[in-house]
Amino acid sequence: MAADQPHPTVSFQTHPDRYKHLMLSVDGPIARISLNVLEEGGLRPDDYTLKLNSYDVGVDIELADAVQRLRFEHPEVACVILTSAISGVFCSGANIFMLGTSAHAFKVNFCKYTNETRLYIEDASENSGQRYIAALNGVASGGGYELPLACEEIYLVDDRRSAVALPEVPFLGVLPGTGGLTRVVDKRKVRRDRADIFSTLAEGIKGKRAVKWNLVDGVYPLSKFDDAIQARASEIAGDGHTGNVGITLPNITADVDEDGNRTYEHVTLTFGPEPRVATLTVKAPTSVPDLPANPADLGDTWWALKAFRELDDALLHLRFNHLGTGLVLLKTEGDAANVLATDAQLLANQDNWYVREVTLNMKRVLKRLDLTAKTFFALIEEGSAFAGSLLEVALAADRQYMFEEDGNAIGLSGLNFGTFPMSNGLTRLETRFLGEPEHPAKLKDAIGESIDADDAMDLGLVTDAYDDIDWEDEMRLVIEERASMSPDALTGMEANLRFAGPETMETKIFGRLTAWQNWIFQRPNAVGPKGALTLYGRPETAEYDFNRT
Repeated sequence: MAADQPHPTVSFQTHPDRYKHLMLSVDGPIARISLNVLEEGGLRPDDYTLKLNSYDVGVDIELADAVQRLRFEHPEVACVILTSAISGVFCSGANIFMLGTSAHAFKVNFCKYTNETRLYIEDASENSGQRYIAALNGVASGGGYELPLACEEIYLVDDRRSAVALPEVPFLGVLPGTGGLTRVVDKRKVRRDRADIFSTLAEGIKGKRAVKWNLVDGVYPLSKFDDAIQARASEIAGDGHTGNVGITLPNITADVDEDGNRTYEHVTLTFGPEPRVATLTVKAPTSVPDLPANPADLGDTWWALKAFRELDDALLHLRFNHLGTGLVLLKTEGDAANVLATDAQLLANQDNWYVREVTLNMKRVLKRLDLTAKTFFALIEEGSAFAGSLLEVALAADRQYMFEEDGNAIGLSGLNFGTFPMSNGLTRLETRFLGEPEHPAKLKDAIGESIDADDAMDLGLVTDAYDDIDWEDEMRLVIEERASMSPDALTGMEANLRFAGPETMETKIFGRLTAWQNWIFQRPNAVGPKGALTLYGRPETAEYDFNRT
């Protein structure tokens, strides 16, 4: 398959019963995810085989699913062992032939998705009490080392052969695409000179030297490896989170019409009529049930969980399967009071594992929205429900336009003030008002109030407001203008503007992916006819343009 040919439609719904590449098991407080990648089970099996536990997006979809299911279906688990079912090989990273035959946009979206999955692992360790340890029972190379870097602890078998490596620069002329360089120096705090050697040493580093350089936390001989890992997992897990009984997460489904429009229970995604424009609508809950004594009895049906799972699926579908769609209009509909009532339930019950996990999932989905390389305009029209947690959807947009009409209002809830931090560690209100740091605290006085267009403008919560005379023409103009601009320039511009404020490991990872990796993936030294990525696995040697830019 040529790099510019279309890719098959990607579905992000799976289940352990259908896993091709992972084995997920739970034994009391300890879970185990074992990589056992099916060589002929790639997304495009005619183009590459997934040898040596290498992965494509299909493998990572299963990994993301396993991480999510452990949080909701097995909340009793306190430690997760990430390892390989193949002796002598942990993971050889992203499949090089997959990357070499993929379109540029697919490569970048793939890297972004794998980054998010690894951040979800870190989020589970930090916020859900499910600490991940990597048991490297063989070589961990490239993305196969970046995955363990997302774990709290890394242990490597000391068999004189197994090593950790980031060989992308010397082998492929690209960068590690899943946060490897950033995590090595920012998270594991490896010395800069050692990190420089490590990142240009194709064969990697093994044994005691890997421990000394803090690339791993410990090494064990093969004869003691399994017992040592089990002992460490037991020490971490203890008795687990006793009393937490999980729910079942069914797959998210949508009705799809002949034009590709998708209708979920709480979310709709439609395309057109303007070229390169989609509309993504989230419906408010139609009712607010009282929380039962055990909130988990609501299962997957609670609006706060299901609506945001549907929104997540729609965002991923947009990223991978609608590359030509550049502008997404965000809308809501329904009763905003039901959103605020649901938000109140969420806030009041954060000591319950299920409610906390639902809230953390909302946070992750909103981050996915922040990180999606599409323009987002929120249209606050009559009948909208942009309040509280759904106001976060509007605040994540690049612009917010509000229709001036009696009864059309937005609203704030307690969730807008710390529950959903962005990648920069700030709330969307704090990021919005970076130049007025005292303003978000003042906005707390408006919690629960109905904020009309004039007040929303005065409070700085919307970009602009128009009455019925101007609304249609103004929206047509801004939509046409944005849809006509260079998507490359817009992607770079939006990524720069969305994360004002402090730099974090997370913003570094995605900023470098957006800028550096996006650029390197298009350079001749990597993907030209004589580029290193193009020629990987062939007898020819890469030819570089040695001029530095």
